[in-house]
Amino acid sequence: MHTSIARLWRASGSRAVSALRLTAGDARGEATCRVIDEDALTIDVEGVGRYMLMWTPADDDGAVGFVAGEGVLGDEPVPERLTLAAGFAYSEGIIGGLADIATMAVCPDRRNVVRMRLHAPERVAVKRRDVVVASSCGVCGGREAIEDGFDDFAPVAARLRLAASELTALMAAMQRRQRLFRTTGGAHAAAVFSPQGGILAVAEDLGRHNALDKVVGECLLREMPLAGCGVVLSSRLSYEMVAKAARAGFELVAAVSAPTSLAIELAERAGITLCGFVRGASATIYTHPQRIRDGAGGHESARATGAAVVPFTLDD
Repeated sequence: MHTSIARLWRASGSRAVSALRLTAGDARGEATCRVIDEDALTIDVEGVGRYMLMWTPADDDGAVGFVAGEGVLGDEPVPERLTLAAGFAYSEGIIGGLADIATMAVCPDRRNVVRMRLHAPERVAVKRRDVVVASSCGVCGGREAIEDGFDDFAPVAARLRLAASELTALMAAMQRRQRLFRTTGGAHAAAVFSPQGGILAVAEDLGRHNALDKVVGECLLREMPLAGCGVVLSSRLSYEMVAKAARAGFELVAAVSAPTSLAIELAERAGITLCGFVRGASATIYTHPQRIRDGAGGHESARATGAAVVPFTLDD
């Protein structure tokens, strides 16, 4: 038997579809489900290249552009089309900061296109140009190219200090804001927090890379300094997620899931405190535990004996 999936209505970041639901005993029934929206956004960087991202669009009725010296044009909030474009350009190394952007605008007749003009596009040296970036897409290249890229990241600062209980509270604060995940079950989230432990920006998207780029882009466009900040994530900790965090200068990266071996290697090299399995009252610290006030001494002693990584659990 076959049933069609029909679009019924669309809201910010999600849409309702009709579906056939199977339950125990092979019972069948019609259902209306909310699914996360997926669309294409093209970031056209003049003189550099065009990048098409698969992303989750939101209703953006406010600002539509950015001009150097004037800032974001239009009313609040800053649209996610601009935050994603700015964050992606930053994490790709297309820009080194907001000062590199001359103008950025959502096309009035094609709102799935953001055009960006740089002050000096001829100085841009990037590995990817004119590409389609899938929602699950990370870096390209072999192991040697990735390891060579380790030297591209300057060590982050060493000012941030958190208690284990604060880490738990930050994860809970992000999860309370995961509206799309609660309604669709298909969204990742990222939240940037200040050195004082306050949430600065939160974003959701079908792609974990996009969610992180969105919050970085929002901080850039709001001219909020990233020094001393950290980020919490709903996803696993892969190399490219840590690379984006390192480029932003985040001192701590925490996630609900596991890290990969390359993510740990890069975090160690960049001086980032990497925390996985942040769930309830526990967290596993893989690198630079000195930023977590509770129980760091034991881990440091283990590292001094020559162990590369000795995870441990912190309980409130």
